[in-house]
Amino acid sequence: MTESNSSDRVLPETRWVAGLVIPFLVAAFVILYFFPHNTATLFAWEIKSPMTAMMLGSAYAGGIYYFSGLLMTRQWHRIKVGLLPVTTFASVLSLTTILHWDKFNHGTLPFFAWSSLYFTTPFIVFGLWLRNRGQDTDQLDGCDAIVPQALRLVIGIIGVITLSIAIFLFLNPALMIQLWPWTLTPLTSRVMAAMFSLPGIVGLGMAMDSRWSSAQIILQSQGFSILLILIAVVRDRADFNWATPGSWLFAGGLGGMLAGILIFYAFFNARQRMPS
Repeated sequence: MTESNSSDRVLPETRWVAGLVIPFLVAAFVILYFFPHNTATLFAWEIKSPMTAMMLGSAYAGGIYYFSGLLMTRQWHRIKVGLLPVTTFASVLSLTTILHWDKFNHGTLPFFAWSSLYFTTPFIVFGLWLRNRGQDTDQLDGCDAIVPQALRLVIGIIGVITLSIAIFLFLNPALMIQLWPWTLTPLTSRVMAAMFSLPGIVGLGMAMDSRWSSAQIILQSQGFSILLILIAVVRDRADFNWATPGSWLFAGGLGGMLAGILIFYAFFNARQRMPS
């Protein structure tokens, strides 16, 4: 590959798509996170569980953070880890829409926006990843820090576990509905699968790149999303069955993930600033 073909830059069309997607994400986040009881009239389908609505809204907030970071950075390797997770997330929601077609509010503007987004985004975002991937020079970024292989292996294992949960949520919703800490339906179980698949693929992507600079933006967006989910847990705590281990595992697991992200970020950010 020649120098001109590999310059670690974000191609213009990637920025255009990010700019187009962000308004959709902002609208969905505001509706789902701040008005979770009004989805029957404001969203593409009625989400009866406020916690499900707020968790999906939190995922969109993480997307807003990520795509905003994409717009602000000029280096492809800093945002490359996020595109395949977004592709997976959108693909799962596209399949979910087809499988539960009768549950949606057809003929409404929210449904038109939803279907337009999820029947096109998987192909567009994957295409952008294919277009941009040759831009990576595989070089360290300035005083970049290196994430040790052993730690990346742990991150990859966590990603596999998270992705396995997503697979169970999608393929066996009846089982997961019984185990879940709040009420799910087959539709919302598969929506949860999309949300769990995203951090699962993020973990695998981080495990494959040793540069700390390639993990920063996606970690920030994931941490922001998890923080909003934890706030939603507090807001909707009455709907959780705290007598079962699942509720404590969910809340504790997310709390542990957020703490891990903060420690991980602080440690490697400090190392990055150290002179070589």
